[in-house]
Amino acid sequence: MIKVIHVEDDDDIRELVGLSLDVAGDLELMSFASGSEAIQAVEVFGPDLVLLDMMMPNISGIDTLKATKQIEGYAEISAIFVTARVDGNQNEAFLDAGALEVIVKPFDPIELGSEIK
Repeated sequence: MIKVIHVEDDDDIRELVGLSLDVAGDLELMSFASGSEAIQAVEVFGPDLVLLDMMMPNISGIDTLKATKQIEGYAEISAIFVTARVDGNQNEAFLDAGALEVIVKPFDPIELGSEIK
């Protein structure tokens, strides 16, 4: 089982990702509307992967990832950004922050689980 923390401020997208990953199987998901909530859950849930939106109120996806990597034992946590905001410089910033991949919104909900695995 791959444990995934998903951070997305849009309720509809958060629900769609949840349904998509549930169908994919082999993925245990915890979803949060904010980076702050997700960071607090890291040590309790013990995720293998953080799935992040970029643009969120209060704390961005990149800052959420940086804060997660500061938690003992999570410096090398895998991360994937799911965002509508993608250009050459932004994509580079995601990868520099430690992301493995960037999935562009709108995404194919049927393929999302496979892409993450």
